[in-house]
Amino acid sequence: MPLVAIDPRRLRGPWTAGYVLERHHTLSSEFLGHDSYGHAQFNTKRSALGELVFRLKNRSDRTTLPDIADTAADFVRKRKLRIDAIVPVPPSRRRAFQPVVEIAKAVADRLSTPVLKGAVTKTKETPQLKDIFGYDERQKLLAGAFAFDLNVVEGSRLLLNADLYRSGATAAVVAQGLIDAGTSAVYFLAITKTRTRA
Repeated sequence: MPLVAIDPRRLRGPWTAGYVLERHHTLSSEFLGHDSYGHAQFNTKRSALGELVFRLKNRSDRTTLPDIADTAADFVRKRKLRIDAIVPVPPSRRRAFQPVVEIAKAVADRLSTPVLKGAVTKTKETPQLKDIFGYDERQKLLAGAFAFDLNVVEGSRLLLNADLYRSGATAAVVAQGLIDAGTSAVYFLAITKTRTRA
């Protein structure tokens, strides 16, 4: 499959190295008004990768997975990231179809590496962080929210993956937890970045 054009960016954090494949999830969004049900309507333009992630997350469109996974796997290979397994960032809410897990499985398949879904588990419910704008406030809400399986992660080189990157608060907490659990390296890869402010 042809790879999707990307505009990657390095991300700061506790990880060994962190990247986002596409720094612009949304290119523009114009408010059009409200529909007959009172719902706000927008004309939104997204980057090529942003559109694929949007369709996967908001429409459960699994046909987008091959292009997303091929592009991510190609990036990992070109960066020569030596990993033993992939760990998806635990989703912020429960649903039958979890895009971040599906992306992890598809990328892992292309890199012939396992996915460690049980390496990190959420131990308490947290609110959706997209509505909380302060980074420090997000960190407080996430404190003690995750448990790490030392038997699974100790000594491993892991690729922590996320579908969307906002402030990076959740990814940073999970990455630090994996480091504290004894991993030998944690790399982080997000597919798209949704906004510039923390």
